[in-house]
Order: sequence, then C-alpha cells, then structure tokens
Amino acid sequence: MPSNQKPKKPIVDERPEPGERGARRTIILICAVLVISVVIFGIIQASRQPAAVVEPSTPVPTETSGALVVREDSRRLNDVPDATVTFVEFLDFECEACAAVFPAIEQLRQTYGDRVSFVIRYFPLPSHFNSERAARAVEAAAQQGELEAMYTKMYQTQTEWGEQQIPKDDLFRQYAQELGLDLEQWDAAYNSEATLQFIRNDFNDGVALGVTGTPTFFLNAELISPETLDDLTTMLDQALAE
Repeated sequence: MPSNQKPKKPIVDERPEPGERGARRTIILICAVLVISVVIFGIIQASRQPAAVVEPSTPVPTETSGALVVREDSRRLNDVPDATVTFVEFLDFECEACAAVFPAIEQLRQTYGDRVSFVIRYFPLPSHFNSERAARAVEAAAQQGELEAMYTKMYQTQTEWGEQQIPKDDLFRQYAQELGLDLEQWDAAYNSEATLQFIRNDFNDGVALGVTGTPTFFLNAELISPETLDDLTTMLDQALAE
C-alpha cells in the first residue's frame, strides 16, 4: 500500500542558487590558478636551464656581491623609489622554465608592485640560438621606455621563435612595430655594440655571482631557491617586515 507520507525535506538545500553557482565557479577558478602557480614553482628546480659557463675560481666578496646583483642602470619593471626590498631575476627569454614561471611573477608584481622593486638581469644561455637576440630586442625596446611591453611579448610568443636554429631578427622587429616603437631607433639600438655589451655585463655579473641556470632569483642581494609560490610570498613578506 502506497505511503501517504511526504518525502522529508533536507535541513539544508544543497542546490546552490544561480548566484551561488557563479561564486563557486569563481572560487574554483581562483583555487585552480593558485594550484597551477604552486606546480609551476615546484617544477622550476627540475627544469632550470643550465648555463654552459665556467664559474668564477674565487668567491665574490660579500661587500661587492650586492653591487653585482643590482647595478644603478639595471632594468626595473616598476618604479618604487623608496622600496626597501628588491627582487631580482636572472632570466633567458628562450628558457622554457622562465616562461613557465612568468605568470607567477606577474601575480607577485600585482601583489607587491607598490612595495617591492622588481629587477630583471639578462642571462642569455649560449645553448639557446635566439636568446641573445631576444635580449637585444627587449633592451632596444627598453631604451624607448617599453621594457615591460617587450618583456611580456617575448614570453607570450616564445613558442613562435624559441628552440629554433634560425635567426629571428625580422620577427623581433615585427614585434617592435606591433608595439608602436620608432623602428629607426629600435634598429639602431638592436644592432648597437653598446646594447650587446650591456647584456653581456649582466651575464658576466651573473657568472660572478655563481648563477648557473635560469631562472635564478635574488632577494635583497641574497640568492634564494623557492620551491613554491607560497615560499616566495613568505620570503617577500618577511623581507618587508624587517
């Protein structure tokens, strides 16, 4: 005989309202981004690209190492004149590990960009055919005040030119045109011996500091090896609190 009892209504209706569904999707997306960032940093130690260089035979004196990490003319991604914390990355634009960690670095810049100075140092690895050309392209753009734009462009387009044994000068010039740069000035800077020397000075500083691959990070002149994004945010928070 059929029961006349109505089914019991659950104490809490687990079906989310439309607005709740959207909020949950947003939370899931944020969590996914954080997980990806952690994974990216987790693989850096395994995927760092080694440099085919000879390390210095004698240690760099402590009093001079700070000057080698950041020079007065080093390229800065942001302008924080009174920053007490400086984050430095020795990078190679053709390095896949550098490209993989790029989104996480951008996330850090969004969070700490008003308090921390973010500095890049060119460290083009000899094993990467177009790496030095890419650094010249970025530096030539920097001389027109467009460092960040070309820096970003290189990582966003790495699959178009990376790991190829064909000179990509024309492609990099196309990027300069797309960014609205003065091509005559860019050409002059790209082919300038001074630009090449600037990049090699960065590289030589890295070698003197013991940099053996990319990316390599320094925080206030101290070499750091974060394994996760949380590690790095903790280091930045501690440095800011000092």
